[in-house]
Amino acid sequence: MQAIISAVQMHLADEYTITHEPVTLFDLMERASAAFVKCFRKDFDDRGLRLAVFCGPGNNGGDGLAIARMLINSGYLNTAVYKINFSPNQSEDNKTNEALLKKMHAPVRYIYKAEDMQFIAADVLIDAVLGSGLNKPLSGEYAQLAQKINAINIPVYAVDIPTGLPADGGVDENYNGIRAQKTITFQRPKFNFFLPESLAATQEFEVVNIGLDEDYIQSLPAGHYLLEEKDIRKILPPRKRFSHKGTYGHALLICGQPQTMGAALLCASGCIHAGAGLVTACIPGSGLTALNASLPEAMYLPRDIGQITSTAEDYKVVAIGCGLDTNDESKVLLEKALEMQTQLVIDADAINLLAKDKNLLDKLPPGTILTPHIKEFDRLFGNHTSWHSRLQTAVGEAFSRRLTIVLKNQYTFICHSDKKIYINPTGNPAMAQGGMGDVLTGIIAGLLAQKLSPLHAAWAGCYLHGKAGDRLARNSYVVKASALAEQVAKEMK
Repeated sequence: MQAIISAVQMHLADEYTITHEPVTLFDLMERASAAFVKCFRKDFDDRGLRLAVFCGPGNNGGDGLAIARMLINSGYLNTAVYKINFSPNQSEDNKTNEALLKKMHAPVRYIYKAEDMQFIAADVLIDAVLGSGLNKPLSGEYAQLAQKINAINIPVYAVDIPTGLPADGGVDENYNGIRAQKTITFQRPKFNFFLPESLAATQEFEVVNIGLDEDYIQSLPAGHYLLEEKDIRKILPPRKRFSHKGTYGHALLICGQPQTMGAALLCASGCIHAGAGLVTACIPGSGLTALNASLPEAMYLPRDIGQITSTAEDYKVVAIGCGLDTNDESKVLLEKALEMQTQLVIDADAINLLAKDKNLLDKLPPGTILTPHIKEFDRLFGNHTSWHSRLQTAVGEAFSRRLTIVLKNQYTFICHSDKKIYINPTGNPAMAQGGMGDVLTGIIAGLLAQKLSPLHAAWAGCYLHGKAGDRLARNSYVVKASALAEQVAKEMK
């Protein structure tokens, strides 16, 4: 998996690469600029486009100056450079790249005050004003410049990071930086790109490799990691030659009410298709016909505490909450699940029951997996005004209670008791339909039944769930939860 490092650590990686490759900072900037141009050209191949490149005084601006030079040399002859000179300070490599542009007699226009910026005749604007060193909102001339650029109704492509967006530490709710359509970022995505608030700064991002020392980057202490398929392949349970249904574990799913049997069925389907050897659904008796008709592979257990108690030792994992309701009967079922000496996955209404009676939180066994969406999380742990603060709470609760918290969103965050956040990159908006969370709970339960650790089950469950959705979304406007459950088994092959 990829370590998602801070802006300070990325600067250290620059310095390490410069020292140990060895390579000059100027040559590293040339690499970065060439990588940007290659990526940019995939999106805009029309050499007749009018390009406006805005360059600040630092090394991000130096990248912009080099990018302008390379674009002109690539045939983008209608490229104009706007040099931002709000202060006399200018990095040495910025000066070098400016001199190289002047040798080409490229048009360079200087902006000493934001009010100097007049009408820009361009089809695309490239933002290389300020880089990743910023950690506070824009002010003064830079804030005014960003406002003027945002008023231009043309696509903006940011170099490494949009001007005004910090790389890490959260995004200000009153973001006042440059709003990019796309950011072409170097070597690693910035952590803030994964937060929903970053949409104010960039609609999408693409990572390009600029040849920094990967071994050094991976050796740095990081609090955030991006999951990759190779990580998941390593931990998926093999289907052994000499094995049987008992080899792959028995999952008990306490889910559903008469009016929400779909949630129980979807959870069971996810569990079956994730490979659990045996799946028992503890559902209302009124749902038995639907269970037998749609999932004949699943077994039935009545909603009877005595029967649950007598069979408790049979189960490797218990998942509870999908479509359960928050009535008194459901609370009794949750209390029983908390007493069972087994792995637990708690979702949906079971989380809402924890929120209603916080004393139950203290009864969660170590290793329990919680799978809340944003509203369920805030009901349980209090309201939050930002995703950054929400994730800080999730990490703290996971550590202090020895939990794994799967905080669901476009990028799902897996917060573990090791104080780390693991980011799942798979999934897409076509999956924004009812039942997706029920399937995910079933998948994770199915993986736990096969003896994966809670952390590995969360990794693999989230990744496979999203990957199945990505596969189905290639040919469909929306992805049904029932179809996704079946696709998961194919993604595991």
